[in-house]
Amino acid sequence: MAIADSHGLPIAIRVTSASPNESTLVEDTLTQRHISALPERLIGDKAYDSDGLDKRLRRRGIRLIAPHKTNRVRDQTQDGRELRRYCRRWKIERLFAWLHNFRRLVIRWEYHEANFLGLVQLGCVLILMRNYS
Repeated sequence: MAIADSHGLPIAIRVTSASPNESTLVEDTLTQRHISALPERLIGDKAYDSDGLDKRLRRRGIRLIAPHKTNRVRDQTQDGRELRRYCRRWKIERLFAWLHNFRRLVIRWEYHEANFLGLVQLGCVLILMRNYS
């Protein structure tokens, strides 16, 4: 899981197994952020379309922007104005492309989660140094 700012630079990184749903991992990833300020908006894909997650993030002052799933039963919670920001989701994909420039991160060779997290954080530091120098 990764959270990036409006320029695609990493704010928070978390390494977990692939089995839990992404909407359950968002809040834990936010607690492991590298900066003190919370983001104003969080843009996610259709997996983030959850009323419970939306309510929990609103309590923290974060606006969730995610397109609705096709099988949504409840009423629509977002209008077209908010979803216009969804087109900027490519910036998080660019962050993952930058991380894939490091061969060790493309395939998870590390057995222990802490070792892999350290390598991912090192990759994030190198990305930040490249953009701020």
